[in-house]
Amino acid sequence: RMERIAVVDFVHLTITYEEEPNMKVATDIGGTFTDLVAINENGSLILEKAHTTPPNFDQGVMDVLKKSGVDMKSIEAFFHGTTTIINALTERKGAKTALITTKGFRDILELARGNRPDLFNMVFEKPTPFVPRYLRREVTERISYKGEILTPLSEEDIRTAVEYLKKEQVEAIAVCYINSYANEEHERKTVEKIKELWPEVYVCPSVDITREWREYERTSTAVLNAYVMPVASSYLNRLGQRLTDAGMPENRYIMQSNGGTTTFEQAKLTPVNIVESGPVAGVFGASILGKIIGEPNIIAFDVGGTTAKCSLIDQGAVKVTTSYYIEKDERHAGYPIMAPVVDIVEIGNGGGSIAWIDEGGSLKVGPKSAGALPGPVAYGKNGTEPTTTDANLIAGRLSAKNFDMEVSLDNVKNALVEKVGKHFNISAEESAESIIRVADSNMNNALKLISVRRGYDPRDFAMVAFGGGGPMHGPTLAKELNIRKVIIPVAASVFSAWGMLMSDIRHDFIQTKILSFQNASMDELNAMWKSQIDEAHKILASEGLKEDQAVFTFIADMRYAGQEHTVQVQAPAYPWKEEDRAEIMNRFHKTHEHFYTFSLPDTPAEIVNLHLVAYGQLNKPALQKIAPQKDDISSALKETRPVFFNGDGWLDTPIYDRSKLGFGAKAQGPLVVEEPTTATVVCPGQSLSVDEYGNLIVEMEVE
Repeated sequence: RMERIAVVDFVHLTITYEEEPNMKVATDIGGTFTDLVAINENGSLILEKAHTTPPNFDQGVMDVLKKSGVDMKSIEAFFHGTTTIINALTERKGAKTALITTKGFRDILELARGNRPDLFNMVFEKPTPFVPRYLRREVTERISYKGEILTPLSEEDIRTAVEYLKKEQVEAIAVCYINSYANEEHERKTVEKIKELWPEVYVCPSVDITREWREYERTSTAVLNAYVMPVASSYLNRLGQRLTDAGMPENRYIMQSNGGTTTFEQAKLTPVNIVESGPVAGVFGASILGKIIGEPNIIAFDVGGTTAKCSLIDQGAVKVTTSYYIEKDERHAGYPIMAPVVDIVEIGNGGGSIAWIDEGGSLKVGPKSAGALPGPVAYGKNGTEPTTTDANLIAGRLSAKNFDMEVSLDNVKNALVEKVGKHFNISAEESAESIIRVADSNMNNALKLISVRRGYDPRDFAMVAFGGGGPMHGPTLAKELNIRKVIIPVAASVFSAWGMLMSDIRHDFIQTKILSFQNASMDELNAMWKSQIDEAHKILASEGLKEDQAVFTFIADMRYAGQEHTVQVQAPAYPWKEEDRAEIMNRFHKTHEHFYTFSLPDTPAEIVNLHLVAYGQLNKPALQKIAPQKDDISSALKETRPVFFNGDGWLDTPIYDRSKLGFGAKAQGPLVVEEPTTATVVCPGQSLSVDEYGNLIVEMEVE
């Protein structure tokens, strides 16, 4: 049984029952491991991990497919999450890119925004544009904010720009004209002319990605998309060919940053939409799992090899934002990407995060990671820097027997003492304790950012902890934040890949149209919705979906008159009727009060954007139930060993084998539940139970 998204008014879900004739497979490339989840025709799971293989990430995919033993010809649908795009951006390994823009706006990337992330940083520098000034060319044209053509497009300027850029040997061109969100005619004509003059070059018009206002953000998005188009095409072509050569049929999908999937072909055109391809799958999977087990309020907590990621799901709704930045932190403004991205807080703390001493003599963990190579010291691949994984091993949370290689505990202890212990004059065990405390503190701050600091009480939420490190750190953090329940799903360490199997195709259509809501014509608004719906049907049809597979969500970005920014309001389904006006206003006031603690019922409101979310429903695999626990839980006991717990110190702790725990099994912490790729650490004062689907449920009383 699996839930499928179906929207009539707000977000409602219906349960469908699917018989799966063939195999569905999902692979997710992480910083350290490439994960695989496959569901065969009888509904049972196949789980596998292989080491990620940078820079040839497709090799890691082929390795994990081979290691899993999956019959390539039996695969009905293949889903993929990749870090290729974000890596190309952060490592500056994209194409030589040019920008064609409206005359007078050549320097928009350099002007950027005046707001600083750090007001008192006297040496603040704006981000260096991805396109240097000599590759930014101007074209005579102008469109008003109403979409009126004020100055006709000069084809001669386009020709001159293309000739110049040919000589400069650029590989990709971004086209972004002022106010093109209101009228795309000039951008479309420019792209046609460029392709006529230079068929080989990659071209990206901004309107292919966003029709939302804010010129700097739109231009940045178009440039970043063009920058990675050749990388995305090369990677997806190479992976696609290798899958074809191995006998895999078509029906290949890639995870997007908005929590849905799209086809390989569409991803080549708008690769910036897969910038957070892997992490969002786990968040979406957490929302689906929460609905299945009756927990609509979820904090998704994913600890992988390189990073820890968290996101908040309110009443089953995964929050998606277009205010996304790469490389933004407390001292750097970053680069905006105006594409729908699941709202995630991400920090550089994972299993491979390196412990180090800063200039002031304080212990730090991350953001630098040992990655897949050389990896933690425990991996035995010539790693010398102690990591969170090494600390968890020495702290008894992990067992050397569970690693798929021989582990030298002496090497791990020596690394901890050499890099941490000597500085503080402490032992390897005490060094491990310190590293775990610092890592937990970093993760705790990230969890607060998506809950307490946004007006949510953690006591109202359950945590879904996954990734290789989520089950180890999740229960401790839940105890600190007063989260009453932690859910450790089946296949926790490869849960993001599982989330891909639960996803639908998704496309977002956002159109800016600033109107006084009280005076706006419902006919005008419905005409805009109709245009977006027609476009959605056209795109979904090109991806092989039938009209009855399309389901829509309607969102209005609204604000009070005089405000700068908006809040997202879940809106009634199309078509809007006159009697819907009061209900939409009521929802706007409530949403605004939730986020900002006040509302202004007597102040006029404006609609800024209409946002259509179009889902193309795909068949979902079944979620199987497990057998009941037949005997006492002691039959699952592997051993008893000392384990370190934050706040409680070292305790002799029973270690259980997860594969021997059935539905209804119960135990009191402290305890550890081991499985091949992770371990769940249940703290003193917490209880453990196993639900009918095999999820581990860690609970405690909250204050």
